[in-house]
Order: sequence, then C-alpha cells, then structure tokens
Amino acid sequence: MRRARRQRLCISAIGAALALTAIPALAQDRLPPLRITANGRYLEAGGKPFFWLGDTGWLLLGKLDRTQTEHYFATRAAQGFTVIQVMILHRPDMASPIAGQALIDGDVARPRITPGNDPTRPDEYDYWDHLDWVVDRAAAHGLYLALVPAWGSFAEMRKLTVDNAPVYGRFLAERYRGRSNIVWLNGGDTHGDMATVTWQALGRTIKAIDPGHLMTFHPFGRTDSSWTFHDADWLDFNMFQSGHQSYAQDSTPCARGEDNWRYVADDWARSPAKPSIDGEPSYENIPHGLDQAREPIWQAADVRRYAWWSVFAGAFGHSYGENSVMQFHVPGQKSAYWAHIPWQDALHAAGAEQMRHLKALMLSRPDEDRAPDQQLIVDNGERYERVAATRGASYAMAYSYTGRPFRVRMGRIAGKRVRAAWFDPRTGASLLIGHFANRGIRRFVPPGQPKAGNDWALLLDSSD
Repeated sequence: MRRARRQRLCISAIGAALALTAIPALAQDRLPPLRITANGRYLEAGGKPFFWLGDTGWLLLGKLDRTQTEHYFATRAAQGFTVIQVMILHRPDMASPIAGQALIDGDVARPRITPGNDPTRPDEYDYWDHLDWVVDRAAAHGLYLALVPAWGSFAEMRKLTVDNAPVYGRFLAERYRGRSNIVWLNGGDTHGDMATVTWQALGRTIKAIDPGHLMTFHPFGRTDSSWTFHDADWLDFNMFQSGHQSYAQDSTPCARGEDNWRYVADDWARSPAKPSIDGEPSYENIPHGLDQAREPIWQAADVRRYAWWSVFAGAFGHSYGENSVMQFHVPGQKSAYWAHIPWQDALHAAGAEQMRHLKALMLSRPDEDRAPDQQLIVDNGERYERVAATRGASYAMAYSYTGRPFRVRMGRIAGKRVRAAWFDPRTGASLLIGHFANRGIRRFVPPGQPKAGNDWALLLDSSD
C-alpha cells in the first residue's frame, strides 16, 4: 500500500512538472512572431494587425521574484498592454533576486551559466534560466517582450565593445531565436552616434543568427534611431525617445519640446519606409525633466496626449511608462526621480488604465491604408492647440488635446455622407453627433470647456 502510494505521488509529481513545462510551449505557439506590414508602416502578428501598447518594465529582471512577475504580467495583460520593455543587463553586476548574477566578473562575453535547469528546482536556476522562464510566462499572458541586450552605459564604460559584442550577441541569438514573443531593442538610452561600431556589431550578430525577430535601437532622450541607423540592415523599425522635458526645458539642438509627433513625421519622410514608435515618452508621475525636484509632475492627461499625437502621426503603437513601475519602487528602498508610490499601486495609475482605449479604437478600423492627414484640419494651432488628424479610405479621426472647436475639410474619405461621433480617451465611450453631407467645411465643438486635458477625438465614418 505504501509503495503504491509512493508510486502514485511520484507519477503525480512528474505529471505536474510536465504540465509546468508544457505551458510555455503552448503559449509560444499562440504568439506568432511580429512582422512588418506590406506598406512598411505597421506591425502584424499571424497576418492580423498588431498594436504595440508597450510598458516600460525596465528593471523587472533585477527587482521581481516569480510571484511578483506573474502579478505584473497579469495586470498589464488585463489592461490591454501587448509589449513589455525590459533590460537584460542594466549594469555589469546585474543580478536576479532569485537567480544571482548574470555575468562572471561583469564580462558580457562570460554569461554565468550553471548546469542545472530543472523546472521543478527553481533554486538551481541561473540568471539565464530565469530569463527563459520570464519570456515563457510573458507568452502565457499573451505578452511580447522587447529586450534590451545591454543598457547604453555598457558601451560608455567600455564594458561592451566591438570585440566582445559579437560574442554576447551570438549567445543571446542562439538561446532565444526559438522564442516567438521577442523583439530586440539594441542600444538602451544612448546616443547612436557614440560607440556606433559596437552597436552595429551587436545588431548584425543577433540579426544574422536570429533573423526571425524584429529589431530596433532604443536611443537617448530627444533622439531617434533613424538619425544613425535608418539604413542599417538589422534595423526593422525606428524608435525614438521623445523624453521627459517640457517645452520650457528643451535645450536640445532640434528643440522639439513635447511635440513627439514630429519624430514620426520625420521617419515617414525617410526611404525606405520603416515603422516608427515613441519608445519612451514622459512617464506618468515623474517630474518634468526627471531630476527637477520642484517641477510639476506629468499626469494622465499628458501621457494620453503623447500617445494620441504620435499614433495619429503614423506610429504603429505607443509605449507608456510610470515612474514607480519602471523601477518597481518599494517604499523605504532607494529609488530614482522621487518615486513614492508602491509599484503594485502604481500599476493602476489613471493613464495606464486609459491606454487601452486608443488601442481598441485603432484596431476597430483597417490600418493598411491609414496615414496622417493634417489637411483635414482647416484651422490648426501650435503646441497644445494642435489638432492631430489621421484617416483611411472610409474613416477619419481628429484628436484635440484641449477640446477646442475646430473646422474639418470634409470629402477626404469615401462616401456621400458621414457618421460623426466624439470619442472619450478617458473612458473609451462614444457620443453620437449626427450624420452629415461629406462635402465642404464643417465646424465641430467638443464637449466641455476648452482646457488642457479636456481631450476628445472626432470620429468620421463613411455612411456608405
């Protein structure tokens, strides 16, 4: 009896272990690799339109245990996020709280690999085994991971060089080319015109071995990957970092301030056509300019504006960030940029909950012919008064951050008549305006009093 019972327990344990290992495989099968659409502007997954709604969970690997990781993934997936941006290596002594250091003596050419990777013995896992698990659990939650191989400081400190970058790149590419839910973010908050040969070496190595995954370059604030790498054969789409400064704080040569849509417009003017996205705009609950302690804090209305402006300018999605979440802040522990909200609470910041409405709206209309069209707006303004416009063959949309009245040039979409409605970026609710002839110029007045944050999107759909 006792022997039979032990056999049953043993069989049960083996079955449980097999079940644990089967979940990631099934999840990977459900998430096809991301691809560029035929027009070179957007992304698709398995032949269906894909909207990149990213979250900057940069320090996940260095801060969270497995229970916390599951909670983070489950929350973001429920909120409609589709991509999590994560650093693999933040610094040479990068370590997981449950799996130890990633490198031997901080050397990117010497990943610390241990013999055991038994899924029933997480205490034997090394850093890379843990990353395997994170990738698979992200897939189980329907999430893609945009992985930064090494933060920009590695090249700045000469820890990543043109000599060892190919060694490290080969290790990553060979290990993860079989995972479908990966995007590579070369660079990492760094200038593309610094250590350029190193980033080229890393990008080319990974792409040569792992051509099945998309790759871009995550640049320094107020710069764009296209400025240095647009023609690189390993760069599939452009990413820019519109940054955390206000109009008044912008002292960069191009001085685009908060106008993140300008980067997308620049990328759309380049050839060959490549998709574009704001990979790091101002974070919710972070001071203007990051380290300006007495400056105002970016709010939900601000992060909405960045998202709607860039997507209507032609971006294939948008990346959101929250101050406490990006560093997984725990009260009482050291933090940056005056983070003070526990990261579990910050997951539910207003802006994070509202991002899904933009994604839902954009996926509700065909995107193969969608393009920015500022000719729709007759009386446009500057800065916060700008009305961003986009359209397809049978629909048009116009976003006003302040909710000021504006005039629209009708007749730029198909049909003799159009259905007009107001879309609320805060709730995702629509308010019917009426049906109108699709000709001439018509003035539209958003609900409420004009002011910053009273944002509305006008939806025009062909009644035909």
